[in-house]
Amino acid sequence: MTYDRLVCANCAAPVSEGRCPVCRANRQRLQQEGPFAGLNPMALIALLAVLIAALALVAHQTV
Repeated sequence: MTYDRLVCANCAAPVSEGRCPVCRANRQRLQQEGPFAGLNPMALIALLAVLIAALALVAHQTV
């Protein structure tokens, strides 16, 4: 999940604005997560399906 859609329970402001220490800490934590942290599960499944299809195509061409 990306932090631009989160609302802080402490100050009721968007986390992306970083108004309070809780917002700033969560924003920093979310920014430090990996490159796939912002993708939703369906996007990850679609990416995995594309990779499997590409692998099957390469395996089929080498046989």
